[in-house]
Amino acid sequence: MIAALMWVLVVSLLILRRRRAERSILYAAVTIAVAMTLNVDAVYLPVDALLGGANIGTLIADAALMVGVFFLGRGIMKAAEYHPLPVRIALGPVTLVVALASLVIAFVLIDKGSTTTNFMLDLGAQSAAAWYSVIQFTYYGVVVAAMGAVATRQFRLRRGIRRIPAGSLIVGAIFGVLLSFVVIVMDIAHLVGDLDLMVGVGAAYAPLFLLTFLFLCIGLAGQPALRFIDERTRLTRTRNLVQQLTPLWNAATRLRPGLIQRDATAIRLEDPETLLHREVVEIRDAMIDSRVAFDPTSDDRYLLERAEAHLLGSDVR
Repeated sequence: MIAALMWVLVVSLLILRRRRAERSILYAAVTIAVAMTLNVDAVYLPVDALLGGANIGTLIADAALMVGVFFLGRGIMKAAEYHPLPVRIALGPVTLVVALASLVIAFVLIDKGSTTTNFMLDLGAQSAAAWYSVIQFTYYGVVVAAMGAVATRQFRLRRGIRRIPAGSLIVGAIFGVLLSFVVIVMDIAHLVGDLDLMVGVGAAYAPLFLLTFLFLCIGLAGQPALRFIDERTRLTRTRNLVQQLTPLWNAATRLRPGLIQRDATAIRLEDPETLLHREVVEIRDAMIDSRVAFDPTSDDRYLLERAEAHLLGSDVR
């Protein structure tokens, strides 16, 4: 289910963020989706068999998830203006490289045996395996906590529906920290042989895992979705203003035909924003030209002011 959710997120981001230069969030979604897909038994078993049947697939999936979480944190940090030193360290490449190197060293020291789809349940009694898991989830916990700090500030700066993405990221970060704590407790309990504690705490693992990725996905998809809605809403308003202003523009350009080089076909092909700007400028030119008698009504002037405010990104009440 998590793998499917992540691939849906990838497709959504490809649609909603296709024109944006910053791709950290997309990279995060793709790498996390790959990691989640490798955790599906039907995928993992043949992949690990191709890699020699020594659970190398587990290392690849876990490393991909760490890289995905890294890109996720970087993308959220880049979208904000809140970059305190602890956040920059937690979400920095040095922290990732140290965590990945430690993960590989711990993995090499594990007596891995043959392919297993229950890696930590089967091998978690080994100290190297316990450290392998602790390294992963300590890194996850640190990164999502830093993400939560960034999202908290974004939440405070926003109002209304625009708080939903940041709020979802905060909730996802809280669940992520709890998930990391639960897994670390399970690892320690397994290592010391307290299987009752491991099983008892482990009951929270599946719901926390699902809730973490669910709310993080909502937060990740929410911001580009709101931006997409804003763009569509602005385009609709621009077209409506163009339609309303065109009669006034035609009247203005009829009075000043020598100053306007009007190619009707080219004008129709202009995007609405450019066309609205053209209309506003040429109407204003006609209004200030003392050689022509062009005096719009008060309603026309109000409409012109609305169009100017729209182009500047503000509203006229």
